[in-house]
Amino acid sequence: MPINNPNVHLTKLSGAIPAWSGVIKPDDLQPTCQSVSDGGGRLVALWGSDEREQNKGFALHVALVNEKGLICLNVPLPNDLPSYPDISQIFPVANRMQRAAYDLLGIYAHEGHDHRKWLRHAAWHGGSFPLRKDFDAAKSRTEESDAYPFVQVEGQGVHEIAVGPVHAGIIEPGHFRFSVVGEKTLRLEERLGYTHKGIEKRFESMNLQQGAKLAGRVSGDSTVAYAWAYAMAAESIAAVTPPDRALWLRALFLERERIANHLGDLGYLGNDVALSFGFAQFWILKEQLLRNNAALFGHRYLMDKIVPGGVAVALSESDKQTLLEECAMLERDVRLLRGIYDEHAGVQDRFIGAGRIAPKLAAQLGLCGLAGRASSQAWDARVQFPCAPYDKLDVQMATYRNGDVAARVIVRFDELFESLRLQREILANLVHDDILSAPLEKLPAHGFGIGMIEGWRGEVLVAIHTDAQGKLTRVHPHDPSWQNWPALEHAVIGNIVPDFPLINKSFNLSYSGQDL
Repeated sequence: MPINNPNVHLTKLSGAIPAWSGVIKPDDLQPTCQSVSDGGGRLVALWGSDEREQNKGFALHVALVNEKGLICLNVPLPNDLPSYPDISQIFPVANRMQRAAYDLLGIYAHEGHDHRKWLRHAAWHGGSFPLRKDFDAAKSRTEESDAYPFVQVEGQGVHEIAVGPVHAGIIEPGHFRFSVVGEKTLRLEERLGYTHKGIEKRFESMNLQQGAKLAGRVSGDSTVAYAWAYAMAAESIAAVTPPDRALWLRALFLERERIANHLGDLGYLGNDVALSFGFAQFWILKEQLLRNNAALFGHRYLMDKIVPGGVAVALSESDKQTLLEECAMLERDVRLLRGIYDEHAGVQDRFIGAGRIAPKLAAQLGLCGLAGRASSQAWDARVQFPCAPYDKLDVQMATYRNGDVAARVIVRFDELFESLRLQREILANLVHDDILSAPLEKLPAHGFGIGMIEGWRGEVLVAIHTDAQGKLTRVHPHDPSWQNWPALEHAVIGNIVPDFPLINKSFNLSYSGQDL
């Protein structure tokens, strides 16, 4: 059993990673979460569903992870008062997820201390909930002002600086409210969710293949991770195993996505400390990789190349040679650039000590992904729960303990070189046959499946629920940025305001991925 709780009975799910699911009572939620936390586990995701059409009512779903694997808890809630015990005192990162669950479904964490809206920016009135099956968009329009109650910091010499939600660059909207004394940051409060694309609602009207396309567009810089997690969840429900060739190609795509994003971020981090040379050089390398993606696979960012049951594109022997030559070029040039970054006094002066999150705080906040590994949080799904073909690759996890911008840069460099090594191994093991996909057109009725992939930011999770006809009734995609945005608020405390862009970029979190 993945947890030691006699009140919780779990069933092993089929699929590529170790996962269990079980139905529990609301009164068992806090003790179960506390047990997982005490054992060193973490909260991965929290979402709700409207199951009234199945004569069930509402439900809360909580995905936890410990050393055994994923634990998916289903908590049925009453129709008349769909509430559940707050778990944000155990897992602080649950706060925003709980608030989002209320905004979208009206299910309520009744012991919580923060009930401010999170996703509802005057797009619909407070008494309507978009993810309920009887939601009527026309009747839910509102003219009310947003009036979000930011926390006020008072004291001698305290000033507020408002940044966003509209920014100078071409990025998605996000608001940052700084409380400062002089140039030192006392507090940062974030306000996100300005776009609210309605992705989770869109899934309800889609078939399996349409849903795959949408999943790959939740956060465009992580299209491979989302598409694979979605496919993994669907394959779990249908008990389908993709062909070996497809699995090796999926791993190739995922490592290329990791390399591309680390190259881009290392360039941006140079730019944020006035080393425009670094920005230009890293982006030349990233552009070459993206052009090779387009030439060999048909899309610069590899969208729609992973499908439920397999992949939609192959790789020839001659194409392999192109990628091996690219690996050699990137290894040579990135090693040279790393030496320049390491030896540049001005760069290191800005990197070292900026935006530090100590390991103890990182553990308390549930920091994950590369940012977590830079603060001694040794979690990487490719290592702990290696789905095929990672079970044959022996991934070397990159960790560091200083938890500052410099540490997050070191982890990026280390992961980039490891991904180049993995790419070579994948190419050496890539089988050549004509089978790219197993048949998977429709899912079984009343199914539940979950997929989790270690994307370049951290764990990307997708959960799929099907109805009595096997149609998508609820799809929940979860981005690791949910975990890490709150940690950024802590990372900037005590730093000067001009260092915020640098600290922010060292995390490089997704607005889109948590604005569903």
